[in-house]
Amino acid sequence: MVECWPGEVPLELISIDSMINADIEQASSVIIGVPTWNFGELQEDFEEVWSIFCEIDFRGKRVALFGLGDQLGYGDWFLDAMGTVATQVSQKGARLVGDWPVEGYDFESSKAVKSCGTAFVGLALDEDTQSFETRDRVERWLNLIYPQL
Repeated sequence: MVECWPGEVPLELISIDSMINADIEQASSVIIGVPTWNFGELQEDFEEVWSIFCEIDFRGKRVALFGLGDQLGYGDWFLDAMGTVATQVSQKGARLVGDWPVEGYDFESSKAVKSCGTAFVGLALDEDTQSFETRDRVERWLNLIYPQL
């Protein structure tokens, strides 16, 4: 993903399991990757820091999300963890950017789908059944969010 970034200023990558409040609180914009684990759950590394993450003040920050899931194997919970994170950062004052259309995906339900029903709250990636789409989707999404961050 980093090699697809259209900006001149490089991205600073921070693993969620080593994240501390100051890392995010000092940034004006943040991109958060959220894999969905099992039946709509946060992945273990994210789960371990969830209580710390929930304390972060996102007021005035622009936040873009991308999620990873398996739409066919776990179609009832596709990208639910991204939806959980979107709800949390929104409640803490973030302005979400980077909606992504639901068209082209085959799933039953997702907490990551906006109330309009036509878009996810962020980029939807499925390395299990649509890995051939990933690079193109990432490039298009980064070019979409770059001017908004």
